[in-house]
Amino acid sequence: LGPHPSPRPLRQPGSLFKMTTAWHGRLAAAAAGAALALAALSARRAARRWLARRCWRAVGLKARLLEARRRDFCPAQSVSYVNTDPLLVVEGRGARLIDERGRSFLDTRNNVAHVGHAHPAVAAAVAAQVSTLNTNTRYLHPTVCELARRLLDTMPAPLRDGVVFFVNSGSEANDLALRLARAANTRGASRCLVVEHAYHGHTSAVIGLSPYKFDHRSFGGRGQPEWVTKCPAPDLFRGPHRGADAGRRYAEAVAEACAAEGEGGVCAFFIESGMSVAGVLLPPAGYLASCYEAVRAAGGVCVADEVQTGLGRFGTCWWGFEQQGVAPDIVTMGKPMGNGMPLAAVVATRRVSDAFAAGPEYFNTFGGNPVCAAAGLAVLEAIERDGLRANAAATGQWLRAALQALRAEEASHGAVVGDVRGAGLFIGVEFVRERASREPAAAETSWLCSRLKDEHRILTSIDGPHDNVLVIKPPLCFSRSDAEQLVHALRSELVGMRGADLAGVTATPT
Repeated sequence: LGPHPSPRPLRQPGSLFKMTTAWHGRLAAAAAGAALALAALSARRAARRWLARRCWRAVGLKARLLEARRRDFCPAQSVSYVNTDPLLVVEGRGARLIDERGRSFLDTRNNVAHVGHAHPAVAAAVAAQVSTLNTNTRYLHPTVCELARRLLDTMPAPLRDGVVFFVNSGSEANDLALRLARAANTRGASRCLVVEHAYHGHTSAVIGLSPYKFDHRSFGGRGQPEWVTKCPAPDLFRGPHRGADAGRRYAEAVAEACAAEGEGGVCAFFIESGMSVAGVLLPPAGYLASCYEAVRAAGGVCVADEVQTGLGRFGTCWWGFEQQGVAPDIVTMGKPMGNGMPLAAVVATRRVSDAFAAGPEYFNTFGGNPVCAAAGLAVLEAIERDGLRANAAATGQWLRAALQALRAEEASHGAVVGDVRGAGLFIGVEFVRERASREPAAAETSWLCSRLKDEHRILTSIDGPHDNVLVIKPPLCFSRSDAEQLVHALRSELVGMRGADLAGVTATPT
């Protein structure tokens, strides 16, 4: 594929988006008011921390909240680390979360806070806009138009000349992508192709695209919709193809699924550019190009789900699919683009959007509202100003090398580390009980996750079909010193695990 193209800088706003002097004055006044509000908020936070610590000691606030969750919420809504000691989080800063006792935890798992928890520029932009106006998107507003243009400027052709739909979540984005794909299909095909262990959201439609959900035992083997074909996940560690030709051989399954539909063709191929719940799987070289060729020949469109990997997480590019030198027809993204505000988007080519425009009106009341759009603009600007793509590339490269070195310490404690994989600040560490058999070390992974939280105040996440992969996807401000802290703690616990009794270890929900 050759070297990665240099990341494109964002285009400076054109004259279309240059606000009037009066608008600037109003916004400046709002910003000044927001600054005062933020100062007051800081004082209130300090007071809350002081009060919360005393409430915790006096009345057991955490225990009461956990009791309330168990009483008033469905058990399907899990609480992280509930098998050991769940967290009561009251504040966030950068790559740190702070609990009610004032303890600071290094956050290696919350990719939704894309540029860092409570990023001051994002907080100020939201405060300024919410104190001025928030309304639905049928009205004209400069912020949402500027955000759309600047988002398109991060895309390769032909998406750069496409259109944007703003929505509220990644699930909603993928749900809309399915509608777009169906509208664009000229053969009337409904067949959609997905890969094993994929997760595209929680609406009824996209659960149908998510083997991670529809293969759950509660469906009794009946969860997969008739219109969905599941293809093998391109897993270079556990899958049948692990060599240099793995990309081509995994893509053959997609081509065969397309051929099975005959002249009727297929509707769409959905794939995450980096599969998080599958255990951090990245498509092997050449895979997407071969899949896209087969799908398009069968009349379908190609959808890149960038909810987990987009907006510079890989470091070398804005979007994960760019690593493979391809351009999809539709790109979806989720709440990281608003740093946790309910902001997500779909970008589609003109061909796709023109077909969709022939149907009924699409209206999303608060998709891209002025407050969330202000957050989105602030996120794009922070990525550039704070050098977060470069940080993701450099810190991620150092961290993967350090984890590989840890794996090489096989004689002492590294044998349990089966694989280290990923790109940028999207990394998976797969644990095994024995390297030759690759038997998943699920209990060991849960033990490590709990020990990192309890003994080192480091928050990690567990994923993968065997619950044996530590997934590292922190805010992009995650630093070299943060990475060093993680590696030091992990080495310490791997040494300690050799003599630990794991018989009573239960699965750690993260």
